[in-house]
Amino acid sequence: MPMVDTIPLETLAQSPLRSLIDKVRDQKIPDPLFFQIFAHVPGYTEALFDALHRSHMEGNVDHKLKEIIRIRLARLAGDQYFSNLRSEIAIDAGLTEEIIEAGCGDFEGDKRFNEAEKWALSYAKLMYTEPKKVNKGFYQKGKTYYSEAEIMELGAFIAFHYGLQVFMRTIKAFPLHDKDGNLMTHAESQKYYSGK
Repeated sequence: MPMVDTIPLETLAQSPLRSLIDKVRDQKIPDPLFFQIFAHVPGYTEALFDALHRSHMEGNVDHKLKEIIRIRLARLAGDQYFSNLRSEIAIDAGLTEEIIEAGCGDFEGDKRFNEAEKWALSYAKLMYTEPKKVNKGFYQKGKTYYSEAEIMELGAFIAFHYGLQVFMRTIKAFPLHDKDGNLMTHAESQKYYSGK
């Protein structure tokens, strides 16, 4: 189990959080475990989910690119929970595991990504690994591909998701389903995703 007690799903049946759980059921980002963990503070959870959902599903930056960035950041954070969740919307739009792996790996030389996407992937990579490289020249280059609003969208997305992923890593959360979507207990999921 995660390092914090979870609220049973059946307890959330009459909670305002239930509508949020239903809202993301088909998207699978996040899964119900997110709400079971954060349900200790329902109003805060609604605000946190709203920011999480809007930053990922709305805005002008391509959702598939955000999904690759989100997974890349989760791996960088060492977070098994978010790194193993997949957006069904991104998958339906053509995102594959092969493209995700390329975006999480040596994307700089990969012809599947255009220069704008490579800049965004570099942004996600450098913000936490080499922050001094995210300087005036870096942003000037970014402005050749993205509007300032889109750069702010990407920057906030990167900061918000990475921070949340670091938190989820510390409480040792794992998705409640396998890669085929089959439901599992948290203990089964921990063994499935971490081998422990």
